[in-house]
Amino acid sequence: MRSNRGIEIGTGLFVVLGFIALLFLTTQLPSSGLKLASTKAGYHISAAFDNVGDLKVGSPVTMAGVNLGEVESIRIDWTTYKANVSMRIDPQYNKIPDDSDASIQTQGLLGGKYVGIGAGGSNTFLKEGSQITLTQSALVLENLINKFFTSQASKGADSGSSGSTGGDTGSSAPKKESAK
Repeated sequence: MRSNRGIEIGTGLFVVLGFIALLFLTTQLPSSGLKLASTKAGYHISAAFDNVGDLKVGSPVTMAGVNLGEVESIRIDWTTYKANVSMRIDPQYNKIPDDSDASIQTQGLLGGKYVGIGAGGSNTFLKEGSQITLTQSALVLENLINKFFTSQASKGADSGSSGSTGGDTGSSAPKKESAK
């Protein structure tokens, strides 16, 4: 009887610790908006995109494969109808040329989205409140597939309408005579 009580207490503690771990992990997810850690230092920049795909708050901001910071917010600009992406860049990366470009890229074939910054050639650098004006929107896989099938369908319709009217195809190959 005593060993059952020990098993019950152990199981109860295990379940309680599991719930605590689950609560901790959910507060650390970038999309939850809740973080136990304090906000990080750095400067904030922004860029406007026609389409951000499934870019999320907390996604990395990189340059040449190096993580420079993260996406802090994504909002729609109701005057231009573009997505305005605000990013926090770590303070040690303070030499990004102000004529750099930003693009939404994908990690792997079907991975998550992130912001990639391509270096410009200017001698002046991005600073707090700067906006990147040269942007390239996300490539949405569904849109590409739709365009492919639409172009294939139009090619099929074009080749079907320009065909012959039937009868002889104009072939000059000699006909074989059957042996009698």
